[in-house]
Amino acid sequence: MAKAFFNTLTVTIPATIIPIVIAAFAAYALAWMDFPGRAILIAMVVGLLVVPLQLALIPLLRMHLGIGIGKGYLGVWLAHTGFGLPLAIYLLRNYMVGLPRDIIENARVDGATDFQIFTKIILPLSFPALASFAIFQFLWTWNDLLVAKVFLIDATGETTVMTNHIVELLGTRGGNWEILATAAFVSIAVPLVVFFLMQRYL
Repeated sequence: MAKAFFNTLTVTIPATIIPIVIAAFAAYALAWMDFPGRAILIAMVVGLLVVPLQLALIPLLRMHLGIGIGKGYLGVWLAHTGFGLPLAIYLLRNYMVGLPRDIIENARVDGATDFQIFTKIILPLSFPALASFAIFQFLWTWNDLLVAKVFLIDATGETTVMTNHIVELLGTRGGNWEILATAAFVSIAVPLVVFFLMQRYL
C-alpha cells in the first residue's frame, strides 16, 4: 500500500502542475493578446470540453505506444494534462477576462512586456482561479482508475496506483473489511487535506 501511495503522488503532483502552467499561459494569450484566429481557438477549447474521455483513450494509447511513452509515468502525465487542459484554459481565460483592464493598460503604458504583465499582475490576481482548478485536477487524478489502468501498463505492479491497488484488494481480500477500510481511509486522507487547505479559494 505504501508503494501504491507514493506511486499515486508521483502521478498526481506533475499531472496537476503541468496543465496549470500550460493553461495559465494559454489563458492569458486568449484573454489579453490580439492575434489572428483567437476566436477560433476559444471555440475549439470549448468544443474539447464535450469530448468524452473514453473516446480518446485507445487512439491516445496507440500514439503513446508508437512513440515509446505508453508504459510509464510520462504517458499518464501527458494523458492527464491533455484531458485537463480544456477545462483549465476555459476556467482561467474566463477569470482573466474579468480582471480590470485599466491595470493591464497602465502596465503597458509604463513599458511592461506581456511576460512581465503575466507574471507580476495577472498570475497574482488569478491565484483563486488557479487554486480552484488545482483542487479539481488533484482530486480527479488522485481518484482516477481508468487512465492509470490504460496508460500505466505494468505487469510487475511497480507503478500501481492506490485506486488500482484497492480494486485488487477487493478481489483477493474481499472478506477482510479492516484491510479495505484502512486502505480506503489512506486513499481519502490526502485529498481531504488538500481540499481543506485550499477550499477558501473556491
